[in-house]
Amino acid sequence: MSSSKSLRAGIVGFRGYSGNELIHILHRHRFVTGVPLEHRSDSSSASPLSGQTVKDQDLAVVFLATPPEASMELTADFLAAGAKVVDLSGAFRLRTPENYARWYKEPHTAAALLAEAAYGLPEFYRNTIQNARLVSNPGCYPTAANLAIRPLINAGAVNLQAGIICDAKSGVSGAGRKPSMKTSFCEVTENFSAYSLLDHRHVPEVLQNSNLEESQFSFSAQLIPIDRGILETIYFRTPTLDFNTDRIYQIYQDAYANERFVRIHSPGKVPDLHSVRRTNYCDIGFSQQPDGRTVVVSAIDNLVKGAAGQAVQNMNLILGFPEVEGL
Repeated sequence: MSSSKSLRAGIVGFRGYSGNELIHILHRHRFVTGVPLEHRSDSSSASPLSGQTVKDQDLAVVFLATPPEASMELTADFLAAGAKVVDLSGAFRLRTPENYARWYKEPHTAAALLAEAAYGLPEFYRNTIQNARLVSNPGCYPTAANLAIRPLINAGAVNLQAGIICDAKSGVSGAGRKPSMKTSFCEVTENFSAYSLLDHRHVPEVLQNSNLEESQFSFSAQLIPIDRGILETIYFRTPTLDFNTDRIYQIYQDAYANERFVRIHSPGKVPDLHSVRRTNYCDIGFSQQPDGRTVVVSAIDNLVKGAAGQAVQNMNLILGFPEVEGL
């Protein structure tokens, strides 16, 4: 493989936090050059993008670091022009327009693409992603949650009747760069607040990908006064005492033994945000009591494994590059 950067990747929404992170990651990618592209009508350069713009730019892939409504408007034209698309919004993460409308409180305007979109969590869907032309990058909260709980659910290690509680805390960059009162400095500093309790729009991604019913999963999102990072503390009971510490640890080891970006801590050790900051890692640790009460801690950088890093991981898969390239 040549070391020259022969392919070009458009970045729509490059002024946002995730888009800016994409620019930094692609700068160190050996085979792909990032190309910032405008899409806002108030931008200083062009009018909104079209498929013709993609064709003119000769882009192999386009990253959409845009709001869902913009992604729904732009994706079909990008695909028609021959570019593959990695969408970082929530536009194509859910499987039906009805489910999207329920959780996002808006109608879906590109429903025909929902069935085509591959859900971009490589640790679970690598083979599907490799053959896709449209990849829906997961939300940051669901990335940390699904990586932590799905192997346990698949192994029967969770008492689903007792349910799962996920207490998730995020840095302020998870809310995006657009100014708002809620994320202003004076509101966030020296503060700690919860929001979207039990009805956060990321909940259905966890239900869909970990095979859970809504009644089995209680999710709370909280904003902490740091710039980046997500730490989720997940509580559940095992169905029997046979699922002891050694067995839980082995389930994780079996699930992620060959995964470069998931790191499992030894029993009793849990990650913190410093360990994953500015990396594409998801770090998972747990602690357990003899009566089956189990607490799992899952940590990621919301702008890397929770957004831009995972998007590049997906791009590498669909373009045939080493999955770790640039990361």
